[in-house]
Amino acid sequence: MQLVVGNKNYSSWSMRPWVLMKQAGIPFEEVMLRFDAFSPDSAFKRRLAGLSPAGRVPVLLDDGFAVWDTLAIAEYLAERFPAKQLWPADAKARARARSVCAEMHSGFTSLRSHFPMNIEAKLPEIGAKALAEQAGVRTDLDRIVTMWTELLREHGGPLLFGEFSIADAYFAPVVMRLATYAPPLPEAITAYMARVQALPGVAAWVKDALAEQDFLPFEEPYRTKR
Repeated sequence: MQLVVGNKNYSSWSMRPWVLMKQAGIPFEEVMLRFDAFSPDSAFKRRLAGLSPAGRVPVLLDDGFAVWDTLAIAEYLAERFPAKQLWPADAKARARARSVCAEMHSGFTSLRSHFPMNIEAKLPEIGAKALAEQAGVRTDLDRIVTMWTELLREHGGPLLFGEFSIADAYFAPVVMRLATYAPPLPEAITAYMARVQALPGVAAWVKDALAEQDFLPFEEPYRTKR
C-alpha cells in the first residue's frame, strides 16, 4: 500500500491516515508530494492528477486502487484490517466515534481558518488574538473541549474511546494546532493532548515535520521558518 501525503508541517488532512496506519502497525510506503502551489499547472497538482480525480492529498493506493478523502481512507482501512480494531468494538461507541469524526470532517471552519496547522511554530499571541476577536474560534474551541471531556469521562481514557482509534488519529491535527496557538485549556484536555503527542505514530510525524525546510506562502506572523 502507498499513502500519498503533502508537507507534514502543514497537511492536517494527510496527518490523519498516516498516523492511523503508523500507530496501528499497517505497513505502507509514503509518497511525499511537496506543496509548491495550488494552481492547476503547479508541480503538486500535475503529479496528483494521475493519482486522484479530487486533486488533493491524502490518497491511499492499494495495488493501484485509489481511495481519497480521510474518512473514506479510514473506513477502507478498518474493513481491510478488521483485526486492528480501528473503530471501537461496542456498536454505540463506534457510532459515536464516527459521529465526532464526521463532525470534525465537515465543521470547525473558524478554528481551521484562524489556527492553520504549523507544527514547528509557537504562536500563542496569534491564538490569543483569534480568541479575542473571532467568536467562531471560541465556539469551535468550546465544542472541542466539551467533546473531548465527555468522551474521556465516558470511556475512562487514556484516549477518547479508551484505546487508540480512528478518532484519536482524526483529532491529532487539532492537538497540534492547539499546541501551536496555546489557548487556555482545562488540565484534562492538556493531559489528553500530551498523551496523543506521545503516541509513536504522532511523534514520528512531528519529527518529520520539524525536519522540513520549505513552507507554505503564509503571510507574517504565521511564516516562521528560516
